[in-house]
Amino acid sequence: MAKTIITVAPTGAWPSKKDNPAIPLTPREIADDVYECWQAGAAVAHLHMRDAEGRGSMDKGRFIETVGLIRERCDIVLNLTTSGDLNATDETRMAHLVAIKPELASYDAGTMNWMHKTLFVNHPEFLEKLGRTMIENGVKPEIEVFDSGMLYNAIYYIKQGVIKAPAHFQFVLGAPGGMAATVDNLVFLKNLLPAEATWSALGIGASHLPILYAALAMGGHVRVGLEDNVFYSKGRLAKSNAELVSRTVRIIQEIGEVATPADARAILKVPARV
Repeated sequence: MAKTIITVAPTGAWPSKKDNPAIPLTPREIADDVYECWQAGAAVAHLHMRDAEGRGSMDKGRFIETVGLIRERCDIVLNLTTSGDLNATDETRMAHLVAIKPELASYDAGTMNWMHKTLFVNHPEFLEKLGRTMIENGVKPEIEVFDSGMLYNAIYYIKQGVIKAPAHFQFVLGAPGGMAATVDNLVFLKNLLPAEATWSALGIGASHLPILYAALAMGGHVRVGLEDNVFYSKGRLAKSNAELVSRTVRIIQEIGEVATPADARAILKVPARV
């Protein structure tokens, strides 16, 4: 098997320390956590920021501070969110990409009902601006797919030159309002991909391990972390993001090899920003 990339998503925009005390919130906590996950075997870190009250934030200064602290200590590939605050403007969702120029950033390829409560808006005008901003700043999109329509949207934008090929996709399964986290759905999505694409997958909550195992069996990459799942096993909270990474390393080593950050850059065809 080819080398497998482990992405860690340590924070997210929603989980709190009430959900799991191990969730990092401040720039220093996030940077320390990412360093531990890099030591454990993660090649990519998907980063969200929080404000002083612990709410999801697109504050450019917090991204700059956190990225600086991480890059002082390790060469992990950085993947910055563009959707950490449902009230953010188009401009604040992109400003940190221009300032930091990370290797990767999320590209949520469509609008959806979110958590059966509100809307997660990614209108066509924004998606075109985001894609072109990424091209101008040398940032590769991680195309986040919550349902099949988003994948078809992404294929359209690839054909239009808004997203450069070869594209990288992240299947996010199990979010209320999106596709259920089933192996059948993962197989369906994987079979829609452009031939040259790379891909990764995650299942939210209780579906975490079934989707992880299925993705590995299908030759995909995987994402773990407290953003998606605060439990290690039924009824037992994860002690840390690094614990989730370490388990994934053990699983991958039974069937193949874990990708280093350098391997991940080669697989994803992105230049180093360290």
